[in-house]
Amino acid sequence: MGNEVETVPWHLSGNWEPMQVEATTTDLETEGQIPEELNGLYLRVGPNPSRGWSEHWFFGDGMVHGLALQGGRALSYRNRFVRTRPFENRAGDKPMEAMDDLTMGLANTHVIRHADRILALEEGHFPYELTPGLDTVGPWDFDGKLTTSVTAHPKICPATGELLFFSYFSFEPPYLTYHRADAEGRLVQTEPIDIPKMVMMHDFNITQNHVVFMDLPLAFNLESIAEGGLPFRFEPEAGARLGVMPRNGTNSDVTWHEIDPCYVFHPVNAYEDGDNLVLHVSRLDSAFAESGDDYSASGCLWRWTIDTVAGTVHEEQLDDRRGDFGRIDDRLVGHPARYGYLMALPDTGGDYVEYGETLYKYDLTTGQRWDHELGTGVKGGEPVFAPAGPDAEEDEGWVLCIVHDENSDRSKFLIIDARDFEGPPVATVNLPQRVPYGAHGSWMPDPA
Repeated sequence: MGNEVETVPWHLSGNWEPMQVEATTTDLETEGQIPEELNGLYLRVGPNPSRGWSEHWFFGDGMVHGLALQGGRALSYRNRFVRTRPFENRAGDKPMEAMDDLTMGLANTHVIRHADRILALEEGHFPYELTPGLDTVGPWDFDGKLTTSVTAHPKICPATGELLFFSYFSFEPPYLTYHRADAEGRLVQTEPIDIPKMVMMHDFNITQNHVVFMDLPLAFNLESIAEGGLPFRFEPEAGARLGVMPRNGTNSDVTWHEIDPCYVFHPVNAYEDGDNLVLHVSRLDSAFAESGDDYSASGCLWRWTIDTVAGTVHEEQLDDRRGDFGRIDDRLVGHPARYGYLMALPDTGGDYVEYGETLYKYDLTTGQRWDHELGTGVKGGEPVFAPAGPDAEEDEGWVLCIVHDENSDRSKFLIIDARDFEGPPVATVNLPQRVPYGAHGSWMPDPA
């Protein structure tokens, strides 16, 4: 036998290395002053293989990290694995073998609160319900009414309180199913949507009266599974289009509008402007183009304007800086929002994911950008906006983000004044242990 050195995959090394310790720490060390208006819970989730190994970045067990803020103090930090069935069975590294069982989710991509339920989500299965203390309640199927998976990116309408979501993980028609739950969490609509084939539809868009599906050419491909990657390949020859439907509409109401082939993991927001629908998205030229692990492309901020009368889409690039994980003030989802916040991505990539050292704030009306520099070797995460109160003006609040300092191998929670975005954080909470790079999260304010 030779002296062969086994290469550790990128998603298991550096600050992607899984954290196996579950901790609870109180009265956290803080630099600066936490605003007293920030009373609530910040949660963020990400893939974190409990056995220390997974075949792919997307296949790790979900681990949720939470910070409780109250009265100007960081009361506690805790992190917990989501006790999913794959976690309990130690089967999290073989998710493709459990696609026919919707309770076998990994709950590793996003975490939201709707109708007093905290839900950890991915996109091939049911979500898992958690307690505020991050204990696992179990899979949530809307009292038995849900029979499909749930996207990792449902939208909560700030006007109606409805939860709007969809499922694309179907190996036979219908390849897309739309759902709507009311403010109390009752499933009130399920609508099959006709699209030609199964595509990876990671996210979608809502406006005050419509939903917009993104039928983009990241299509199901059996060869990718055989190669050990995700079961999708970028096929630009299949074309790309946006499907507009009334929020309470049916399949027959959908109108499709062609756009240039591309991919979008995450839109920033969408809204109505007369007969036009305006979408801001982080647009990639391609995704998974060469293999199931190709991450060489990253997105830039674009504006798509759908003229619903003419049936056309005007496509406009707003910046050439690479960025993604875009968020706005959640009180304005589906409505005109002036400001959006993105995480920078490196201009050049490879067959791995690397987060950037800058957070971006955009004026979505003018395209102006402000940069919050994290520092050399300090890598960011998704910027989540927390308003100063339920009646605060847009941009009156703070941007929250977990970052990691690769120089010291320490993780920090930043609180940045949104109106002084380029200035230093108003508070930095030093976290008691390393927090691996993750995915998405939410600010969950205490009830008023």
